[in-house]
Amino acid sequence: MMLAGTLTLGSCAEDFLDQTNTYQIAQGNFFSSDEAVAQELYPLYSYVWYMYNDKFYYGMGDGRANNITAQYSNYIYPYTNFTETGVSVGLTDAWRSFYVVVAQSNNAINNIANFSSGQVSETAKRQGIAEARFMRGLAYWYISSLWGCAIIYDNTQELVNNYVVSPNTQTDAMEFAIRDMEYAAVNLPAASPGVGRVNKYAAYAMLSRLYLSMAGLTTNGRYDGNNINTSPNSGTRNTYYLDAAKKAAATVIENGPYKLLDNYADLFAAATFNNNAESIFQLQWQAGASNGLAQSMTRFLAWSTQVNQGNSWGGSTYCSYDLFMEFSAYEDPTLKRTIDDAIRRHNSVASYGEVYPELSTDPEKPYIYGETENAGQQGANVKKYVVGTNAVNGFSVNNNSGVNTYMMRLAEVYLNYCEAALGNSATTSDATALRYFNTVRARAGVPQKNSISYEDIRHEFRVETAFEGLYWFILVRRGYYQQQEIVNYVNSQYRNASYYESSSHTYKLSDSYTLPGPSVATATAANLTLPMPDTDQTKNPLLKTDGTGKVATVGYTFGEREVSDADLF
Repeated sequence: MMLAGTLTLGSCAEDFLDQTNTYQIAQGNFFSSDEAVAQELYPLYSYVWYMYNDKFYYGMGDGRANNITAQYSNYIYPYTNFTETGVSVGLTDAWRSFYVVVAQSNNAINNIANFSSGQVSETAKRQGIAEARFMRGLAYWYISSLWGCAIIYDNTQELVNNYVVSPNTQTDAMEFAIRDMEYAAVNLPAASPGVGRVNKYAAYAMLSRLYLSMAGLTTNGRYDGNNINTSPNSGTRNTYYLDAAKKAAATVIENGPYKLLDNYADLFAAATFNNNAESIFQLQWQAGASNGLAQSMTRFLAWSTQVNQGNSWGGSTYCSYDLFMEFSAYEDPTLKRTIDDAIRRHNSVASYGEVYPELSTDPEKPYIYGETENAGQQGANVKKYVVGTNAVNGFSVNNNSGVNTYMMRLAEVYLNYCEAALGNSATTSDATALRYFNTVRARAGVPQKNSISYEDIRHEFRVETAFEGLYWFILVRRGYYQQQEIVNYVNSQYRNASYYESSSHTYKLSDSYTLPGPSVATATAANLTLPMPDTDQTKNPLLKTDGTGKVATVGYTFGEREVSDADLF
C-alpha cells in the first residue's frame, strides 16, 4: 500500500489498434466530480487503520498502561512486561499501519490537488484535502507519541524512491501533526459531509489532545524550533499550548454537534454503538465484511462464543488488578471514602454475578457472568466491545463484531479541558472545568468534586475510557514533564497479577504476588517509547540506535504557517 494509491491507478496502454482506453480508472479521469473526491477518502476511515486496530489498539494503549493483563497473549504481554523488541507481535503492524495512513493521505491530498477536473468544486477540493490532513495529522501524533520521532514526508512516491532517510525529531513530528489538524479545523465543514465522516469540530477535538502533548514537549510560546523542553522532569508545561487546548476543547463543547449520552451503557450497546451523538471520530468498519474492513478486535477480547459470534480468544485476557480496584474500590482522598464505580465497571468489565440481558437471546434468562459459564480463572474479563452473537444483535459474524472503534468521544474532550485548566497548578476550582468534570462523573453515578487535581483527572481518564486504547497516551504526555513520576507509577502497578478466588467468587490479590510481577521487567525512561521494527531498521539503517541507545534524528524544515491563532479562535 505504500507503493500504490488508494485506487488502482493504471496507465492507458496502447494496443494494436491504437485505441484510447476509456474504461480503466486512472488519475486523469477519476476525479471528475465532488463524489469522486469523497470516494477517494473512504478508505482512510477503515482499511488503512486495520493492522493497528486488530491487536495494537488495546495491546499497547491498554496493555502497556496495565489496564489489561494477558499472560498468554504475545500481542499484549510484551508491552505489559516492558520486554518488547523490534519483532514483537503487533509492533511492525502498527508502525506500518500508521505509515499507510500517512501514505494514503498524501496520495489523496496530491491526487485531489493535481488531478481534479473542472467539474470538481473548489469547496470539495479544499474540504477533501482537509479530511486527508486530519487523518495524516492523527497518524503522526500516534507515531511521535509511541516512537519519540517520525519520518515526515508529504509525497509518497518520493519516499518510495528514496526510503533511507533520517527520522525527524519528536517535537517536529508533533508540530507537523498540529499543522495538519489546524488546517483541518479551519477548512472542514461544520456539519459532517456524511455519516461517520469528520467535521471541523472533530479536528478541534483532536487539537485539544495534540496541544496537551505539545505543552509538555515545549517551554514557552508557539513552537519555533528552539523552545524545546529539554528537562523531562521540569514539572511544568507550556502555558501557550495549555491555553490552546482549553480553547479547542471549549470550541467543541460549546459549538459542536455532539452531546454526552445520558446512559454510559448506550456507548457500548450494539444498537447505539456506531456513530452515536457522543462519538466524534470512529473507525468505520463494515458489518458482515472480512479482512481489512472488519472489526476484528472483538475476537481477541470476547471470552466465549456465547458472548461473541465465532472465534473468541479473550478467555485469558483480563482487566488488570489495578484497574479493577480503581473501578470497585477507589479510595478518594478528597471525599475520604471508598467509591464503587459500578456503572462504568459493569459496562467495561465482566465480573462474577454481573447480569447482561443484552448478551442473551432469552429475555427470561439473561447472561450472568460466572453462572451462565465459568468465570475467568485469573481475573475479570473485558466487557467493552463485546456485543453478543448474531442471534442477539443481527449483524455480528465470525471475526467481525460489526461495531466501530472509538478514536475520540466527547467525554475525552471534557477531560482534556479540565487538564488544560489545571495547567501547572496542584489543584483547580475553575467553575467551567468543575462543571465538565462533574458532568462526566454524574453520568457514572459517582460523587461530585469541589476541586480537581491531576490525580483526579488521571483516575477519571482511566475509568471513563478503559479499553479504548487511550490510557497509555495519557501517561506518556505526563511523562514529557514528569518523567520520573510516570516511571515510578508504572513500576508500582500490579502487573500480571492473578486476583480471582474461585471458591468464594471474590476478587483479591493473590497472596503469592510480589512486585514487579511475573516476567515483568523494571521500567526506565527508555520504556516510554518503543523500539523500531527490525524489518524497517534493515531497510533503513538510519532507524537503528546510535551509541547512546537512541535513534539519531534531524530537524524538519517547515514552510510558512498556513493557519494563525486568529483563524482558529
